[in-house]
Amino acid sequence: METYMMSIGGQPVQAERTFGVVNPATGEVFARVPAGDTAHLDSAVAAARAAFPAWSRTPDADRQAAVHALAGVLERHMPELMDLVTRETGKPLGGLNGVGAGMEVGGAIAWTHVTADLSLPVEVIQDNEQARVEVHRKPLGVVGSITPWNWPLMIAIWHVMPALRAGNTVVLKPSELTPVATLRFVELASGVLPPGVLNVISAERDAGVGEAMATHPGIDKIVFTGSTPTGRRIMAAAAGNLKRLTLELGGNDAGIVLPDANPEALAARLFGVGFHNNGQTCACLKRLYVHDSLYEPLCQALARLARDAVVGDGLQADTQLGPVQNARQRDYVHALVEDARAQGARVLSGGQLPEGAGYFYPPTVLADVRDGMRVVDEEQFGPVLPVIRYSDIDEVIARANDNPNGLGGSLWSSDPARAAALAPRLECGSVWINEHGAIQPDAPFGGVKQSGIGVEFGRYGLEEYTTIQTVKIMKS
Repeated sequence: METYMMSIGGQPVQAERTFGVVNPATGEVFARVPAGDTAHLDSAVAAARAAFPAWSRTPDADRQAAVHALAGVLERHMPELMDLVTRETGKPLGGLNGVGAGMEVGGAIAWTHVTADLSLPVEVIQDNEQARVEVHRKPLGVVGSITPWNWPLMIAIWHVMPALRAGNTVVLKPSELTPVATLRFVELASGVLPPGVLNVISAERDAGVGEAMATHPGIDKIVFTGSTPTGRRIMAAAAGNLKRLTLELGGNDAGIVLPDANPEALAARLFGVGFHNNGQTCACLKRLYVHDSLYEPLCQALARLARDAVVGDGLQADTQLGPVQNARQRDYVHALVEDARAQGARVLSGGQLPEGAGYFYPPTVLADVRDGMRVVDEEQFGPVLPVIRYSDIDEVIARANDNPNGLGGSLWSSDPARAAALAPRLECGSVWINEHGAIQPDAPFGGVKQSGIGVEFGRYGLEEYTTIQTVKIMKS
């Protein structure tokens, strides 16, 4: 069994103890990683602070080249990293509609290259006979990154690459459930970056490392992807030194199918955006509102697709959907289904805990569900799609908005212009027309309400890793 190492100050670091990482397809430990602690965190922050002055003063073109080189590292080790991602998350190598470990590593490569080519040139506000006023973007210092278990390598890349590109140094803590691919990537990155520029710590849930990052006086910014309750705690703890924050938190994304849509034509796409990665994506479709006139045909089409989906070990070539990543999440998903069933929901597919090893759960389509049921009001984050009936467009927009989350939303119609005209009425950070969750590295992505603070990706995301300095040069 392979044992992986932390990387601090460019050196591999072990801890007194290790802990096991479970393959959710088997329920068995497949790798061991160091059980880091707050002393390791202090060492990593010290290394990052020591590396910051030189890295922040590195010529912009050299930092750009280094980030491109990191993309090259990902490319050269893509098969290995795909295998690790599949073993620790359960997602298939290929997956439903190509959404799997290959997409995770391939997307990480693409994001890295695009981020490398971003820049924040000096902006000139005034230049006349009296004065020249310039706005400069400067790196913040040490960025602390805390990543989740659903897309562990991809989201680490989303956090790390803009931080490095802007001239910051980084301390990264992956989820204790999925640290392996991230540890391996940082080990490989140590061959490209100066010592201390990128550091990674693995730690068990109760070690207090995440909490210590939020309060640490040597960390200038926290970027976190995860649950809203954890985001609130980070925000409160970060007040000690007024850390900058980027928080991408929970989503309970609504999709609205307008009455002019073709249910048979849309069913496969709706199924894909609701169930890829087993629904374990913040911007998955999680509440589907369907007009009365289309309701039953679309419910039945979705259920057929769910019953036909190939669920199994992600290392098998034909697998479309793997297991839920951990037993706790699977049990939560099943509890939501059972609550809906008890309140009269029709279970059109799935809905049963399978026997055997691993944390599998069948793709489940629920009909006759209502706002107010837990499966609608709470984010399932699993392979369950509640389909909710509506009759009036104004009413359904109000119902879609009546949720504390506001990450993404979608409108589905045979008339895209009509759907686009309704988009501004949805209270969410991104709206897709005849699509859902289609993010890209050059377009900003973030939530409103309790789905987060700040944005990621593109120029807007890169700005989040900088502070503004105004320089006024008098000429007379």
